[in-house]
Amino acid sequence: MKSRALKCLILASTLALFNCDDSVNNAIDQANAGAQDIQTDPNAGVDPNTGIDPNGGIDPNTQTDPNAGIGGQGGEGVQIIGESGATVTPGGETILSSSAVVPESSGDVLVTSSANALDPASSSAVAPATSSSSVAAQQSSSSEQVASSSSEEVKPAGIFLAEGTDENKDQMQIVYTENIEPAYWDKDKNRNLYKILAYPKQLSSDKKHAVVVWGPGGGSDPKEYSSIIKRLASHGFVVVALPVSPGDASQGTAALDWLEQKNSDPNDPLYQKLDMTKVGASGHSMGGLESEQLVIKDKRVLTAFLNNSGDWNGAGANKVATDRSIAILYGEGGMERGNAENDYNNAGVKAPACLIQMTGGRGNECYEVSPGRKECGYGHGSGSWDGMAATVAWMRWHLGGEDFRKADFVGTSGKYIDGNIAGHDGKWKGQCKNFN
Repeated sequence: MKSRALKCLILASTLALFNCDDSVNNAIDQANAGAQDIQTDPNAGVDPNTGIDPNGGIDPNTQTDPNAGIGGQGGEGVQIIGESGATVTPGGETILSSSAVVPESSGDVLVTSSANALDPASSSAVAPATSSSSVAAQQSSSSEQVASSSSEEVKPAGIFLAEGTDENKDQMQIVYTENIEPAYWDKDKNRNLYKILAYPKQLSSDKKHAVVVWGPGGGSDPKEYSSIIKRLASHGFVVVALPVSPGDASQGTAALDWLEQKNSDPNDPLYQKLDMTKVGASGHSMGGLESEQLVIKDKRVLTAFLNNSGDWNGAGANKVATDRSIAILYGEGGMERGNAENDYNNAGVKAPACLIQMTGGRGNECYEVSPGRKECGYGHGSGSWDGMAATVAWMRWHLGGEDFRKADFVGTSGKYIDGNIAGHDGKWKGQCKNFN
């Protein structure tokens, strides 16, 4: 009797054990089924458009409509300088051609996110694991892979520069605008001066643009400097040209305040496109003095490049802070030579500084280097025209962060130390100090 009862007890226990295993298996199956739903549902808590909309919340016309926020005036208006061979004048807008302008920047190419090219058979669609621990491991791995793929597509923040690096050539199509707030100098109503604004037609969507303030020479119309203004803009800078250069930074500071407003205006094409902490100042003659005072007085300005200029008393560069920089370019036969050399050679100059001379030109301007001895060649107008490449290279270095250009200016063998002036007669002769 006891033996039969014992057998019944063993049989009941065995049946109970089998039922328990079935419950566990059913629970695992349900868990795996739920995990499969989570892994294969692409909309589970994720907006399927995120990361794959090429417009990314940005109005594509903001960057491509050259008239956005700018009104052409007086028949000149906005000029789109580019590779087109035609001249079109719709609505007062002038579209010019320039064989030297080559749109080489990545800003001219629509870049599609890799999220658009993701294979649907990605790790997020992997078949469910056979255990809950494996499911958790694969979910974690899938999240890490998606995050890594996304982060690879995010370009590092910084200053935008044209991909073409040759400072002797224009690189990108630009928007070039004259007739901004007409002004008069010395109450001479016969000489109408204009502020000029120039910038790349294709503004960057993920980087900021550095700013360059250009100052014209005394009594000069800023339109006379259109070549260097356009060259700078074609390399990625936003350039504003002053109507006059009083040499005290007042016009330059006003221009930067104006750009600050445009950078904050949602209706302006330059809205949030500018890095107002990356500003350079340059100019010719009196414009050079304006730029020197800007780097001394305005904290937004990091560097100044003086073309055929220099403080009259040789006491300008010595006031530049050591966390700023300055370069002074002059012609061997220019009337500015004494000012340029005295300004640079002042013993009080502690900021990183360079003195660059253009030599060997065939000009007829002469400079008396000592009683009875004169040097002739590149004169007072050399820097802004034949030597404009030096200004562009300097700004790409100091504003754009192209540190490889340091070797072009600092040392004993760089192109602006002892190199030929590209496309012109003569050579550069440069020297620098206070660079680490």
